[in-house]
Amino acid sequence: MRSTRVSKRNATFQQWQTLLTNRTKRTRAGEFIVQGVRPITLAVEQGWTVRSFLYADGARLSQWAKDLLASTPAAHFALAPELLAELAEKDEGAPEMLAVVEMPPDDLARIPTGAGPTLVFDRPSSPGNIGTMIRSIDALGGSGLIVTGHASDPFDSKCIRATTGSFFAVPTVRVDSHADVLAWVTDRRTKGERVAVLGTDEGGDATPHESDLTGSDVIVIGNETRGMTAAWREACDRVLSIPMTGSASSLNAASAATVVLYEAHRQRLTRASDAG
Repeated sequence: MRSTRVSKRNATFQQWQTLLTNRTKRTRAGEFIVQGVRPITLAVEQGWTVRSFLYADGARLSQWAKDLLASTPAAHFALAPELLAELAEKDEGAPEMLAVVEMPPDDLARIPTGAGPTLVFDRPSSPGNIGTMIRSIDALGGSGLIVTGHASDPFDSKCIRATTGSFFAVPTVRVDSHADVLAWVTDRRTKGERVAVLGTDEGGDATPHESDLTGSDVIVIGNETRGMTAAWREACDRVLSIPMTGSASSLNAASAATVVLYEAHRQRLTRASDAG
């Protein structure tokens, strides 16, 4: 496929810029920018739709880049190196290639049931925390992430970078409120699936290691500053607290999620070992 040269900040370049800086326009366009060998490779391997590849005009491309360009149906754009570096949000140098990737629908059906726990991050204020949580879900056998309420955008470039590629292996869905999640949980329960809604809070009534986390539970992590809403607390079957020592009163939201995910993963491994 022939490439289109972009040597100045034309309308096409400005559209790519808005994917980085304007959430509303990014969502309306239904696409976002990805950089890095591993993230782009995983996006392709996991079946995400790549709409465009962007690379430096005149650069000598690696075999990895050549293979992707040859095997993936997408538009090709050769950018002036300084424009590519600008889209990569780097002061010096530019990545070899960027990808413009299509957003999947915000549909809870994308999250597999009967697998590991699903995390809910309610009203997160930091895209980096969302990304770190996605990385832990991927590493520790979670089934997906639901972001609820007025929150940071999972498709923000800071979030995508923080996942180091795990974003493309973990279904991540945005919903308006806790009611959407609870309706999804109710539907699963009516089909016979055992699903508990577990909150996390320093004043919880049980610790993770005292709780059975081997089911396909929904684990709620509240906002970094304010924690869970009263509505979420009311909806929880149980609220977990993480035992701590020292002067800290709580953990970072993504760290707390990782602790609970690890305990759930440990319990599933123990159960599988005992069954074997």
